[in-house]
Amino acid sequence: MKLMSIFVVDSYKQFHYMMYPKGMTKLYSNMTPRSYKRLGTKHSVFFGLQYYVKEYLIKQWNENFFQMDLQEVLRQYRRFHKNFSAMDVTTEHIEKLHNLGYLPIKIKALPEGSLVPEKVPYFTITNTHPDFGWLVNFLETQMSTVIWDMCVNASIAHKYHDLLMKWAVKTGDESFVQWQGHDFSMRGRSSVESCYNQAGHLLSFTGTDTIPAVFFLEEYYGADMDKELIGASVPASEHSVVTSYGKENEIEAFERILDQFPTGIVSMVSDSFDLWKVCTEYVVTLKEKILGRDGKLTIRPDSGDPVDIICGAAHKVVAGQPYRMKDLDEHGGHMPIPYWYTPKDGAKPLGDAEVKGVVELLWDAFGGTVNEKGYKVLDPHIGAIYGDAITPERAEQICTRLAEKGFASTNIVLGIGSYTYNANTRDTIGLAMKATYCEVVENGVTHQREIFKDPITDEGTKKSARGLLQVVEEDGELVLRDRVNWEEEREGLLATVFLNGKLVKEYTLQEVRAKLNG
Repeated sequence: MKLMSIFVVDSYKQFHYMMYPKGMTKLYSNMTPRSYKRLGTKHSVFFGLQYYVKEYLIKQWNENFFQMDLQEVLRQYRRFHKNFSAMDVTTEHIEKLHNLGYLPIKIKALPEGSLVPEKVPYFTITNTHPDFGWLVNFLETQMSTVIWDMCVNASIAHKYHDLLMKWAVKTGDESFVQWQGHDFSMRGRSSVESCYNQAGHLLSFTGTDTIPAVFFLEEYYGADMDKELIGASVPASEHSVVTSYGKENEIEAFERILDQFPTGIVSMVSDSFDLWKVCTEYVVTLKEKILGRDGKLTIRPDSGDPVDIICGAAHKVVAGQPYRMKDLDEHGGHMPIPYWYTPKDGAKPLGDAEVKGVVELLWDAFGGTVNEKGYKVLDPHIGAIYGDAITPERAEQICTRLAEKGFASTNIVLGIGSYTYNANTRDTIGLAMKATYCEVVENGVTHQREIFKDPITDEGTKKSARGLLQVVEEDGELVLRDRVNWEEEREGLLATVFLNGKLVKEYTLQEVRAKLNG
């Protein structure tokens, strides 16, 4: 749908030009992550402003406002307000902006890929023409809508990367971590456009099944798949493939796929019927074929408790106590959890395969090596991936339990899906845009005002900075200084990226990755 850019806002923004102080010639605001309580980290990753600038401030504002006929703009504007707000609105401010021909806005930002503490602004924004102070916060809704999810996803991916790297340093191969977190989220995201936000995953990892994110990085961040690794995946089966052979012929599906892909990595969904039979019978029957390939067969469970499926449920074995799975967990989620029943219930006790888990079963079948850190690493022809309902907490448990059993954490790849990436909001990082400074002309005199927000009913999260802002680095950490003068504001780490309708500073994917991971 094509929508005029002046309508891509909350409705209340339409009236704020009438509410600011008479004579206001400048408004200065910032977008800042205020709280990471829900994120569970000390930093967030700043990412996505360049996309917003290119796609919205430049492309869409030009196509859907400045390049439109002025009378058509005014007709649509008046028609909307007549029916939506029941007002015969003034249009002088819209006419002035259209006649100007560009957005008179200046945005200064941190480098994309920066690790940002709470309450340090990602960027500041102000008007460059005295008639358009109202425009600064008019853009807030659109900015927030586009940017918050980019930053949240990039931050969560980095959290996973740090977690997996910690365990790889202790037990496995650090170079494998870039492939260990694989993006499985596309089908569970809220829209096709939200899949572009999965570019944030690719700042920390190179494994993804979300194809739009790869092309997004080519379009908006100067990446080139012909010249660099943006993201990659492997051939993989799904349940429709396996079940089309029938339950009694499941092993034929394995044989067929191994024949179709004689080299490289290929992933087989393995729990359409009996995961434990796959791990103890099918792979043993096909062992010679698997070991004869120049590549790896990856076993993919897709249901059950991820930690127990991968690592085994030995800790749940209690003499005389049978075991089965309960349908819902205590939070009402879809993941089954272990549940003990009395013997009269007739439930079967845990079998040896369930006690051992997938990684140990594959070790039993194929063996491997012990690395220099003293942990077992599966034969390179076999591996495992789990991609259902993975969370950072479960990832930590999986790595911990594998290490306790003597296995390197890098024996498993984790598919990180919408269970992680779609269960967030703007409040995950408390992102908000607030004005901190304005200039108002009264009787020919310009008054400079430091403005701020400090609700008495809030515990402090929503208290804003005040005045002009500067970001500096102290002891390796970004620090905000507020209430600075204009000379100080021009210094610091916030650099101009957008000025009067043009992108003036651009980052490549390589630069963003280097900033985050360097």
